[in-house]
Amino acid sequence: MNEPLSRRKLLRGIGAAVALPMLESMMPLTALAASAKTPPLRMAFLFVPNGVSMEHWTPATEGAGFEIPDVLAPLSNLRGQFSILTGLTQHHAEANGDGPGDHARSAAAWLTGVQPKKTAGADIHNGISVDQVAAKMVGQGSRFASLEIGCESSRQAGDCDSGYSCAYSSSISWRGEATPNAKEVNPRLVFERLFGDGDAQGQMTSWYRRSHYKQSILDFVMEDAKQLHAQLGGKDQQKLDEYLTGLREIETRLARMEDASLALSNQGIKSPAGIPVEYAEHIRLMGDMMVLAFQGDVTRVSTFMFANEGSNRNYPMVGVPEGHHDVSHHGTDPRKLEAKRLIDRFHVEQLAYILTKMHNIKEGNGTLLDHTMLVYGGGISDGNRHNHDNLPILFAGKANGAFKQGRHVKYVDGTPMTNLFLSMLDRMGAPIDKLGDSTGRLQGLF
Repeated sequence: MNEPLSRRKLLRGIGAAVALPMLESMMPLTALAASAKTPPLRMAFLFVPNGVSMEHWTPATEGAGFEIPDVLAPLSNLRGQFSILTGLTQHHAEANGDGPGDHARSAAAWLTGVQPKKTAGADIHNGISVDQVAAKMVGQGSRFASLEIGCESSRQAGDCDSGYSCAYSSSISWRGEATPNAKEVNPRLVFERLFGDGDAQGQMTSWYRRSHYKQSILDFVMEDAKQLHAQLGGKDQQKLDEYLTGLREIETRLARMEDASLALSNQGIKSPAGIPVEYAEHIRLMGDMMVLAFQGDVTRVSTFMFANEGSNRNYPMVGVPEGHHDVSHHGTDPRKLEAKRLIDRFHVEQLAYILTKMHNIKEGNGTLLDHTMLVYGGGISDGNRHNHDNLPILFAGKANGAFKQGRHVKYVDGTPMTNLFLSMLDRMGAPIDKLGDSTGRLQGLF
């Protein structure tokens, strides 16, 4: 009787270490016979800034069968895969005597439930975030305890919001009270970290070599891959082929993006090195790599900031040349309200892309999305009012069968959002008694 394939096995080559997706060959024969093998549970938090158009976000009815509002329309084909939670609040994003600074507080408190210290200096102080609680308790089961990514660079110094350090508005992941996790915004660096081998310098050396000779990272692990392929059954062979094809496709898109960036540079047009010119492609590339990291069990915990809180990025791709922060202060101006709706819907379109990708990856007796808990939303409701109650929160994934999706679940306004996090940590096998301002588990969720 053959021993099951190790879940930790890597395809190795010079400068490459490619993790594998979950295969039937990794399951004990007894579990295969009973179809009882449960894939690992993943946890992800996707953040958008400046609030949302709540009138276009909130379903009109509670429970199942609600009519999908306009901003959520891109998710229509996934209506059985997500739910809307209303009434959740981050009390410590409110001023509570600290005056202006709602943007910085909303990002800092979103996953911690803690009032960040008002300072623009080095003496920042917040709390540990839910993702890092999970990472510390279950992260040892994967190559990386957590993955922090985004589309706007982190700043750890300076005043970004009414006396609050930039560290607050550009970070949602905190591994300690004074230690935010800097997110990676360069897709190439994320790719090399996930699938390269050795230290950062070694990963870059490997990339330059591959780039020079027009080679894929898979070319370096092909011998290992061929040997493994010959040992697998038909279903596992197909799953491995699909996974490696997806990895190669991302690598091709990265190379295409880098060529386009170089062409612009040669024309004298400045753009951040290694960052896609098109914002949608940036979000999707980062989302694809988060999905691949989950699929290969490289990590089970991730945070993803589509943009920093207070971001004033413009959105010409949807006809909004003004900055996001500017239009979020709409003052009931119909033109700004429409611009905000278009921005919010653009963000949800990118979410739909990521969720669809996860839903289409078969894993065990379900899909990758079935084996995930994903929270999408932000720490501000209406950007004009800067309020932090009744937050826009979408919960996707079935938590290994523990969550029935397709609902609008309404909680009493003022319910701490950290109660949701306690319930999620229970499911992750990382239970704690309290996080931030939590008052207990969120009832009726799982």
